[in-house]
Amino acid sequence: MPASFSFRTGVGCHIGKVRKLNEDSWLTRPEVGLWVVADGMGGHGGGDVASAAVVDALKELDAPRTGPEFLRDFEGSIAKVNADLRALAVARSLSVIGTTLAAVLIFGPHFASIWCGDSRVYRLRAGKLVQISRDHSEVQELIDRGVLDKAEAKSWPRRNVVTRALGASDAAALEIIDGAAFTGDRFLLCSDGLTTHVEDAEIAGWLRTGDPQRASENLVALALGRGGKDNITVVIVVCDPP
Repeated sequence: MPASFSFRTGVGCHIGKVRKLNEDSWLTRPEVGLWVVADGMGGHGGGDVASAAVVDALKELDAPRTGPEFLRDFEGSIAKVNADLRALAVARSLSVIGTTLAAVLIFGPHFASIWCGDSRVYRLRAGKLVQISRDHSEVQELIDRGVLDKAEAKSWPRRNVVTRALGASDAAALEIIDGAAFTGDRFLLCSDGLTTHVEDAEIAGWLRTGDPQRASENLVALALGRGGKDNITVVIVVCDPP
């Protein structure tokens, strides 16, 4: 299939101002059409190992021949990572070694967003920002039930508790949204180290700028300037004409 897009990618990643270990990992493979952010689960041990395992597995994916093949191979790789993390936790006598996952796959004129946990995927199209992913988290469930509003959720003491993660259950509990991609679309993937400190309107403002690398770096700097309580990772991909 002829290429529908060429891609520009930007990446920003920082350990933050509080954590002593960076448990975030990221992957950009524009030649394949794959971008990933994984945020290892702190407090369980091995979070950095878990997020790195996701990236290492997806580095080995072959260039797809069809969209369904791409999705099948991606899901197969993640299923194996999930099983490996479960086995590693048993070997280390830990309850969980886990990681979130946020990924964007683009093949031809189509995209798929796949996620597990509270790392996010956004899309800017025609100047409008949409959060494609929905957090798999305790606080999001409380928002959905009307117990909390978004302002209250910012200070909720258990806001970092996720309800899904790779390595947390025997099957990889992935969620997927797919659809058409268009020239000019801009996707942003991030760990919650960004969204803890930066509002959606600010993300949109930087996404509208021309250079994805500059936008990524400035968003990370913005989160750091407001405390940088967690590891911060931002990956941006711009769909340009082929």
